[in-house]
Amino acid sequence: MGAFGSGAGLPGGIGVSKVSVYDVATQAGPAGGTPHVHLACSEGYYVIAGIGTVETLNTKGYTETPLRAGTVVWFEPGTIHRLVNAGGLEILALMANSGLPEAGDAVLTLPPQYLADRETYLRATALTGEGDARTTAAIARRDLALQGYADLRERYESDGPTALTDFFEAAIRIVQPQLEDWRHRWEQGARRLANATGTALDALETGDAAYLDTAEVGRLPAPTESGRHGMCGWLDIYETGVTRA
Repeated sequence: MGAFGSGAGLPGGIGVSKVSVYDVATQAGPAGGTPHVHLACSEGYYVIAGIGTVETLNTKGYTETPLRAGTVVWFEPGTIHRLVNAGGLEILALMANSGLPEAGDAVLTLPPQYLADRETYLRATALTGEGDARTTAAIARRDLALQGYADLRERYESDGPTALTDFFEAAIRIVQPQLEDWRHRWEQGARRLANATGTALDALETGDAAYLDTAEVGRLPAPTESGRHGMCGWLDIYETGVTRA
């Protein structure tokens, strides 16, 4: 096996999914996704079609970034984000660490009583039913997260960055049992490819072309799963080969 080898996933160990952002209006405002935060991964959006906004809140403040076809925006861990769909918004989501954000590295901004412990949080965020019933559950979950999100934004206005401290600490407690799986994805994805690049550079320095003989082409002719109810909308998922521990 060469420097990169087979089954290494997409360049940089990223994950890819297509998001059709929820077009169901909220109880108190426009249609869109569920506000949440990633704790270990960066995420990027490439807007395929439609218009909308991504709202972001981190310790630097609150921002609104307009979205239209061709827009690219990305954000780092610790950035609470919410997509607003103003019409036909579809996004190609680029996720660090082989899709880890959709494999657990996300905590929704539920009101504090639902963040007290992992079991309470999981009960509040679980989706049940199929078809329309599952969509109804996803929208109810979103609207609950919007309540906590509105409180965080209000508290930030009065207290500044410290308004996010309790939420971040609760989020960390909730995800800690998942860290072994996350580390596996990172080791087999982004870390493996970063190390492979170093191996390739070493070979180039010595003029050794042998690793190039093992080059392969990967392809997925279609999504491995379509229509999954995600945090921001309906997802077409592309599994790229990194498995869980």
